[in-house]
Amino acid sequence: MLHKFIVGKKIGMAQIYSSEGKAVPVTVIEAGPCVVVQKKAQATDGYGALRLGFEAVKPQKLTSPEKGLFEKTKTQPVKVLREARLDDIEGYQVGQEIKCDIFKAGEYVDITGTSRGKGFAGVVKRHGFHRGPMAHGSKYHRGPGSLQSRDAARVFKGRKLPGRMGGTRITVQKLRVVRVDPENNIIIVRGAVPGARGALVTIKDTVKRKYSKA
Repeated sequence: MLHKFIVGKKIGMAQIYSSEGKAVPVTVIEAGPCVVVQKKAQATDGYGALRLGFEAVKPQKLTSPEKGLFEKTKTQPVKVLREARLDDIEGYQVGQEIKCDIFKAGEYVDITGTSRGKGFAGVVKRHGFHRGPMAHGSKYHRGPGSLQSRDAARVFKGRKLPGRMGGTRITVQKLRVVRVDPENNIIIVRGAVPGARGALVTIKDTVKRKYSKA
């Protein structure tokens, strides 16, 4: 189960230098501050979860159901709402602010975002297929190859074919937190994070490796 969760925005990639003088690729994320908009309980909703809000928004830009939610919980309207099933939500209160200092340098986190959309792509770009000979007599350069067995007379399920590439929800696990700056709401993690600059991401404690002193 999860213990920590925050919503943020990808600022971009950079590199820093370790104490040994090695260049370390990092991603800079503006994480929070987030506000607890709603607590879902087992008795009323069937499960326990926290609903966090990120980025303030003008009330006139909200839909009627969204306005009703913020009026009911008496919280500031926000642009982004994300929900997480935490192991223990009793210590949180509606209206409470959550900042990036819930994470510490050396911890490992899982980060979820939406990958860059690349549009319609062929099998060479999308799946890494090898191309055929490029000579004029080949008549087969970047095609997907044979689609059928001799007797099936259909395309088998799961066949790798051209199609839409990117724009999918991806979770990268076990990214190490390099630095936390609570004053500027910044978390710096080692490695790449899905999405373009300005893309929304969610950061949670990893389900695998927990902590490293390095």
